[in-house]
Amino acid sequence: MSKCGAPCEKPALEVYVVDDDADVRDALGLLLGLRGYKVRLFECAEAFLATLKPQTAGCLITDIRMPGMSGLQLQRVLNEREARLPVVVLTAHGDIDSARTALRAQAVDFLLKPFKEADLIAAIELSFAREREHMTALDRRSADESAVAALTAREREVAALLSTGAQNLEIAQRLGISPRTVEIHKARCMEKLKVRTIADLVRLADRVGLQPQT
Repeated sequence: MSKCGAPCEKPALEVYVVDDDADVRDALGLLLGLRGYKVRLFECAEAFLATLKPQTAGCLITDIRMPGMSGLQLQRVLNEREARLPVVVLTAHGDIDSARTALRAQAVDFLLKPFKEADLIAAIELSFAREREHMTALDRRSADESAVAALTAREREVAALLSTGAQNLEIAQRLGISPRTVEIHKARCMEKLKVRTIADLVRLADRVGLQPQT
């Protein structure tokens, strides 16, 4: 994960359309382009996967029935690769089983062709909202990890024990130092981690996996 000294530039959110029907691709490209979205069009799942990168962000709109890899298979591959790209599934041949499969695999929505423009835009905006939330969480974790890395070894030990609910006297006994020294380390680590309460420290520890050494 990137450890940026300054705020990292977030990847641009794009709409990726995968459909073997050229007319559908062109229509979606025109519609979404006019609505201000940056759109990339692909005629098959394999072509899209060839361009997929860890920083790919936005929303994937895919047909179900296509030559080669189907939309549901594409969704499965994304899950296997732990790609968090939100997926909106389109089909002219929808059935209950396909819808259930797509939604179980965390599809944002399942739209039957012909679909309403408003439904598609709503699905894209929901996808983008999830992406922004995810990127914000990644930024927070990166900042937390950088702050933890700046702690001294002793401060890290104290912070980890504090996150378990241990009191100053207990920490002092465990580390073989005085309660006053624990208090000093506590103040320093809280300042470096930019947390004001123990509850904030517990949440930070959960985000970065900070735990006492056994």
